[in-house]
Amino acid sequence: MRVIVIVLDSVGIGEMPDAKEYGDEGSNTLVNTAKAVGGLNIPNMARLGVGNLADIPGVQKVENPEGVYGIMMEKSPGKDSTTGHWELMGIILKKPFDIFPNGFPKDLIEEFERRTGRKVIGNKPASGTEIIKELGPEHEKTGALIVYTSADSVFQIAAHKEVVPLEELYRYCEIARQLLDEAGFKVARVIARPFIGKWPNYTRTPERHDYSLPPEDETLLDILNEEGIPVYGVGKIYDLFAGRGITESWKTKDNMDGVDKTIMVMKEKRHKSFIFTNLVDFDTKYGHRNNPEGYAKALEDFDRRLPEIIDAMMEEDVLFITADHGCDPTTPSTDHSREVVPVLGYGNPLKKGVYIGVRETFADLGQTIADIFDVRPLKNGKSFKMLIWKE
Repeated sequence: MRVIVIVLDSVGIGEMPDAKEYGDEGSNTLVNTAKAVGGLNIPNMARLGVGNLADIPGVQKVENPEGVYGIMMEKSPGKDSTTGHWELMGIILKKPFDIFPNGFPKDLIEEFERRTGRKVIGNKPASGTEIIKELGPEHEKTGALIVYTSADSVFQIAAHKEVVPLEELYRYCEIARQLLDEAGFKVARVIARPFIGKWPNYTRTPERHDYSLPPEDETLLDILNEEGIPVYGVGKIYDLFAGRGITESWKTKDNMDGVDKTIMVMKEKRHKSFIFTNLVDFDTKYGHRNNPEGYAKALEDFDRRLPEIIDAMMEEDVLFITADHGCDPTTPSTDHSREVVPVLGYGNPLKKGVYIGVRETFADLGQTIADIFDVRPLKNGKSFKMLIWKE
């Protein structure tokens, strides 16, 4: 038996009750994207029951869904990928990650400059593509590092590969990670952002690398490891958990590569295991860039591939599709949005057409998977296995 979880990064389905505190009132990534493009064509997810969770233009409500379906609320403070994925796997944060809406403190940047031997330019929240266009020429001329952040808890370093070789950029990220930890800042990720090309047509390369804080408590991945159940990560899963609890992982170039690699793992690893995939394009390519047309196409492209994923399932396999936060491409903000997320389940061991309601925490999914594998329970979350299991 295997459990496969696919996280559609940022595909939220409506504002959280506390969305106002985050400036995210009215956010609904899935519904607003569908409205913006005159309707979504996602018949395969509709058959599992996604259309029964909200009025999504173009998506039918079905009387007898083939899957189980519901909504999960986020209990942790925050609205970023690390917080979302950690909660899915059982961690509820008490203290949110630190964010830097005015850039990083002056003394921190000065110490970073001293340790790297390079000046810093930028030091502000920015879109990655915009800031390299803005500061790329100065960076190429002076060798100064482009440092920026976002609404997420990230310290990002962008550099042209012809100015700063890749290994050197990675070393600078390790310095930043160490410095932030020493200074007592709770920063989720330090991210290397290499780029190539000539101004104004710079291109970011797929050699991005994340230096994450390790999970601050035990996760489902740790428990499965302890029980000898392999965990296979596809996409940025390895980075989000700082590699902890991951048996083997595969990086991806884009969503379709992520689907290809998930199917490859499903075909090759036919033993009892947990396959955990993140498909990030919804977020990075379309949500943050306020591109509902691109977002809608990415959803339809995934939906088109869903039958292939289902065909690769074995008799006892269980598939869950969910998300980690929102990133509504129709709102003025280019940041993530504080949203509830859909959860769809499918597989021979599951009943059909079961609505599991609105769950209090993403951790309910992790707890359910622990229950399915019959391992010891997580500290957080309530299993919904008894609602969905045939036996």
